[in-house]
Amino acid sequence: MYLMHFWTRGFVLTEFATISPKRMAMRRFLSHKAAVGSCVLLAIMVLAVILSPITARYGVNEQVRKPPNTYLPPQKLAWFGTDDIGRDLYSRLIYGIRVSLIIGLFSAMISTIVGCVVGAVAGFRGGRFDDIVMRVTDLFLAFPFLVALLVIRNTIGGIGWLTAIIGDKSSLRFIVFLLSFFGWMGVARIVRGQILALKEREFIEAARAVGATRRYIVRAHLLPNSIGPIMVALSFAVVGAITAESTLAFFGYGPQAGDGGTSLGILVGAAKGAVQSGYWWIAVFPCFSLVLISLAINFIGDALRDATDPRLDRGE
Repeated sequence: MYLMHFWTRGFVLTEFATISPKRMAMRRFLSHKAAVGSCVLLAIMVLAVILSPITARYGVNEQVRKPPNTYLPPQKLAWFGTDDIGRDLYSRLIYGIRVSLIIGLFSAMISTIVGCVVGAVAGFRGGRFDDIVMRVTDLFLAFPFLVALLVIRNTIGGIGWLTAIIGDKSSLRFIVFLLSFFGWMGVARIVRGQILALKEREFIEAARAVGATRRYIVRAHLLPNSIGPIMVALSFAVVGAITAESTLAFFGYGPQAGDGGTSLGILVGAAKGAVQSGYWWIAVFPCFSLVLISLAINFIGDALRDATDPRLDRGE
């Protein structure tokens, strides 16, 4: 809501004009210049990934340079240079970003949905159920992340009937499942905290008084008023999943590692020995892309938090 002033014969007439919450949210989001720029950057990346048969100059494993002199610095033939077996790094980076974004987005969405359900139910019910759920969450958080990923990967990945559902240990489905399995706890704690802070508010008591069910209260009142922190948690989950996939791929446990596929983690891992030999471009471009994607998603998450926070409309 804002004020419109009109001068009429020395008097000031004030008119109240109402702006819809959606328009206010859009205005707040567009006021974040870094977030708007990040949206443009990610849109360009996604478009380049979707049109990879056109935007990538060569195939993912196509050799630009034949042995023995396979390393080429950035030049017209290979914009980002070539790797140890003469493959175009720019083309491999396009395909690698595609794989990393798919893993990051899908695992983040799944873990956020699971975390929202667990946190909302635990926070709203409270009591012993809340204590049990939070102790299970703490148990998951207590394990060293990388060690737990590798243990679960080698344990579940060998079960035959599960392989038909979530794929083998180097498939995209399995990596998404693995990261989702260990990605919901932070979201659950955030949502639980929001629910505990909101469930005793007056509008929740009013909803109970008119006979609203628990499911309706959670779905229509509690979760919408927690959307800001959830958006931030989702953005961090995407960045965390991309980083975790890169860590796994760095150690040789990434998606389709050694099978001709690629990801940002595989590209970063392949640069270990090359950088020591002076081939700087092998590490600079994949690492720069990873940092750029992470910063862009974080900027968007911060802007979404401010844009969807209803308390900003009330000046709180």
